[in-house]
Amino acid sequence: MIKHEQAIETLRLKGHRLTPQRLIVLSIIASSDGHMGVDEVFQAAKKTYPYMDIATVYRTLHLFKDLGVVTEVAIGDRLHFELTDLDGHHHHMVCRACNGAFNLSPHYLAEFRDTLNKEFGFEPDLEHFAVTGICIDCQRSEFESKEKQK
Repeated sequence: MIKHEQAIETLRLKGHRLTPQRLIVLSIIASSDGHMGVDEVFQAAKKTYPYMDIATVYRTLHLFKDLGVVTEVAIGDRLHFELTDLDGHHHHMVCRACNGAFNLSPHYLAEFRDTLNKEFGFEPDLEHFAVTGICIDCQRSEFESKEKQK
């Protein structure tokens, strides 16, 4: 993952001011242990800086996304953010039952990329890729629920 200090340096190098609001949002994302929704970031930021508004959080997260500092992933019907991987590749498996998001190693998609390229002459954009499905816990829960109904 990109480090907090590297994200600050990226802002500086690209000519963006290091406002207190931007630094707060960045610190919150950097200190999280996973994907954070906009509301989660907003609530945490408001504790630190009571005058923070949600529009500032949205603008800041989208700026960070455009600069490559954070990665955006849709989980359920909401966007979530986390610091970007240094190699630029970030893949997820997203459970449509519980909305859990799990990291997917890029090597799993290498063969898929090669196949699309060889068979169709198509170079896919797989830098930020999400596969939806049902996680193992939800599959078990569904199976157990069906077994009880028998």
